[in-house]
Formats: sequence, structure tokens, C-alpha cells
Amino acid sequence: MQKFMALFCRFFTKVSVLFLFMITSLSAAHATIVVSVKPIGFIVEAIADGVTDTSVLLPDGASPHTYSLKPSDLAKIHSAELVVWISEDMETFLPNVLKSVAESKQLALTAIPQIQTLLRKGHSQANGDSDHHDDASDHDHDHGTHDEHIWLSPQIVKIIAHTIRDRLIAQYPDKQAVVDENLNEFMINLTETEQNIAKKLIPVQNKGYFVFHDAYGYFESQFGLKNLGSFTLNPAVQPGVQTVYAIQQSLKEHHAVCVFREPQFSPSVIDKLVKGTTVRVGELDPLGTGIAPAKDAYSQLLLKLTGQLLACLDHQ
Repeated sequence: MQKFMALFCRFFTKVSVLFLFMITSLSAAHATIVVSVKPIGFIVEAIADGVTDTSVLLPDGASPHTYSLKPSDLAKIHSAELVVWISEDMETFLPNVLKSVAESKQLALTAIPQIQTLLRKGHSQANGDSDHHDDASDHDHDHGTHDEHIWLSPQIVKIIAHTIRDRLIAQYPDKQAVVDENLNEFMINLTETEQNIAKKLIPVQNKGYFVFHDAYGYFESQFGLKNLGSFTLNPAVQPGVQTVYAIQQSLKEHHAVCVFREPQFSPSVIDKLVKGTTVRVGELDPLGTGIAPAKDAYSQLLLKLTGQLLACLDHQ
């Protein structure tokens, strides 16, 4: 009898573990809208609030250019009613996976005709040849012919919000009132945020700066900022002496007030580049790191970016 009970307990334990594993897998896969990057997730979540679940693939700190999908990500993608992403030039980890997902369950944002007409050409330089490439650099941040950082354009974001609204109503016609209320709230909040940011940035519109990643063109264009150019460097490789000298000369020649780094660049590299100049160092985060999902999360992203710009450019 004892032997039987021991076998039964062992069997019961294995079944319980298997059951828990299945439940965990199902809950990981349960998200009717899966979004590639966090800023787009902010928009989708605001419109879908109270209608359906939204899940973002990229965790804080991950780059859409180098991310590798986990098994739980694949489960989410294949169980989703809709996968929202930007383009194969931005999320390089998605095109192959999406070949096995029905076209009707995908929404590539840069393929929307209204958005296509608003796309900026990528890597425009404000002052001639201000884009310095280290010999050992790679081109992790090349996004094809257009600037794919479309979430930094409030104008494009409004089109995204309306598109999500239409897709949700087609799928959940009985939830139209909720979706329309969400959209209306989102649009009012975004318009107020744009007006607020426009006022905040007026004092720094003539203060020139350089960035390491040409990601902010839409935002800069809308709010009249003076981006002098970008430096394409491989974060894993120390820039050579000639590259450092060329960047220092550009900073001085164009009277740059700031150079904005991103978290992947070590402080020692930045210190080397600004040594011997009066240029201050700031940091910009285009992906909303640390911002929790909320109805106003997208506006928080824009306001955080504004605060980061002002902290360096408007430094007294």
C-alpha cells in the first residue's frame, strides 16, 4: 500500500507540474494585441484599454536592432489576434517569424499609406558632412532609406491611434463606445501635451547640439530644434584618434552646446569626445525606459524627452 501511495504521489506531482507549466504557457501567450516596442505599446494600450490585453515584446534596455525572441515571445506572437510593428528595417527580429502569421493579423505601421507620405528621409545632416564614421564602426542604427522612429512624430501617432481604433472596432463592434472614448481622451491629452512642449522648448530652439543616434528628427522638426548632426559609432569599439579629433572639431566649429548620448555609450568614450571643449553631455531616451503602462504613458514619454533636452540645453 505504501509503495502504491508513493507512486501515486509521484504521479500526482508530475501531473501538477505539467498542469502549472501549461497554465503559465497559456497566460504568457494570452495577449490579443502584441506590440514590438514600448512607445507603440503606449499608444495601443491607451486605445485598447478596457477592451483587450496588450503585450510589448521588447523589455526595457533592449534594442529593436539586436533583440532575440524568446520562446514566450513566439507563443505571444502566434496566439495574438493582432501583431503591431513598424517595419523590417526597425525590428529586424520579426520578419522571419511573421511569415507564419496571417497577413490579416499583422499591422506594419510604415505600410499605412497616410504614414508613408509623412516619413522622413533617414540620416539627414543639418550641416553638410557632420556624420563621422569610425573605421571600426558597424551600422547597427541604419534603418534603410527612411527614419523609422515614427513614434516621435505626434502627427504620425495620431494616425496610428485612429488605425488601432478602426481595427479594434472591426474586431469588437460591441465595444465601439469604449474605444471611441479612449481615442478621444488620447487625442485631447496629446494635443495638450504638444502645446505644453512647444512652449517649454522655445528658449532652446537656437541652441545647437549633436546626437549619437539620428532618431529624433520628427520631434525636432515639429518643435523647431537645432540638431547639428549625428555621430555613427559602434558602442563596443573605442573611437580612433582621428575620429575623436574630427568630432571635437565639429563640436567647436558648429558651436554645439550639448552632445546627447544614449545609455549604451560608456562615460569614458563621451569624456574623450568632449575633452578640451565647453560642450555639455546629456542623455536622451527615445524608448520610454522606466515609464509604466498608463493611459497617458505616451505623453509621459514626450515630456520625459523634453525634460532631458532642457536639462542640458537650458543649463544655466
